[in-house]
Parts: sequence; structure tokens; C-alpha cells
Amino acid sequence: MFAEKVIELIKEVDRNPDTIDQYNDEKIRQIIEEMHLLFKLNMNDANATTENRSLWTTVQVRHSALERNKRCILAYLYNRMKKIKTLRWEFGAVLPPDIRELLSDDEYQWFSKYSGNLALYMRSLGQDIGYSGIDLTENLKPPKSLFIEVLCVVDYGKLELEDGDVVMLKKNSRHYLPTSECQTLIRQGILKQIM
Repeated sequence: MFAEKVIELIKEVDRNPDTIDQYNDEKIRQIIEEMHLLFKLNMNDANATTENRSLWTTVQVRHSALERNKRCILAYLYNRMKKIKTLRWEFGAVLPPDIRELLSDDEYQWFSKYSGNLALYMRSLGQDIGYSGIDLTENLKPPKSLFIEVLCVVDYGKLELEDGDVVMLKKNSRHYLPTSECQTLIRQGILKQIM
């Protein structure tokens, strides 16, 4: 039956709306092969419709299946692209290895270009008023207070704050630090906010 594989692909995306799964290269390949076969059959039958009008309906049904496959593949790729954008804002310019494995080479290349464009844009912000850039990924949610209490999960070493103070981040040490300087370390799993 037409479009069975593409329906499976879309269901795969719907099962995990918030996480990204392994890129399904095999299923994409099978869908594209099906599309090539449908196109080839349509070309043969379209040439024969001048003699046999009964083939016209078959050509239209196959064309509808081709269009459906195309729309579904584009929806799958667009959904993955949105998730990859979210990964950049959550993890920064460097993805953890376990997440990097889930992306295809083309998706990782897109992630790198998006990351570079975002970094270039952030560096350009504030130049007209004397700043050297603003990190938009720093505070994904507005802070409720200027300082937070954090627990260091791993031995990180020295952290130099904006005011020049140096804090030694050792495993299981607690600190009361500016929220703006902790957000990136919290997202990377180095610090954990104590509620």
C-alpha cells in the first residue's frame, strides 16, 4: 500500500514530541525508493493515457501518493530541525556525544552553521552602545533572583566571575553565585541549583 513507511515515520516523531530520536536514514531511503518507483510508473502510464483514458485515474492516485510522501518527509525534517534549534539554545555550541550520535551528518552540519550564525548575531548585539555582545542563551527564563545557591556536581576548577572574584568549584561544594553566571554551567550539568 502507498505511504505506509511515511506514516510510520510520522508516528515515530509523534511518539517523542520533546526529544530527538536517531535519524531514520533507512526509512527515508525506502520512502524515496517508493517515490522513484511511483514516478517511473506514472511516466509510463502518462505516456500511454493518450491511447487509454482509463489509466488517468491511476496516474492521479499515484501522484497524490507522491505528494503525500513528499509532504510527510518535509514535515519529519522540519520537526527535527526545530528540535535541533532547541538543542543549540539548551546545550550551547557543543552537543553532548550521546545527542550528537542521533543526528545525521547533514543535520550536524546545519547545527554548526546555525550555531555560528547565532554566535555572530550575539556578538553584534550592543556594539552601538559599547558592549562587545550579549549572550542570548544565558537566561532562557527570566531569573527570580539575582543570586542563587548551587551545588557543584563535578570538580570544575576555577570560575572567574564578572566582578573579578574567583570561585573554586569542587565536587559537592555549595556556593551563592550570580544567576547570570550560573545558567550555562547548570545547563551543562556542572552545577545544580538548590531549591
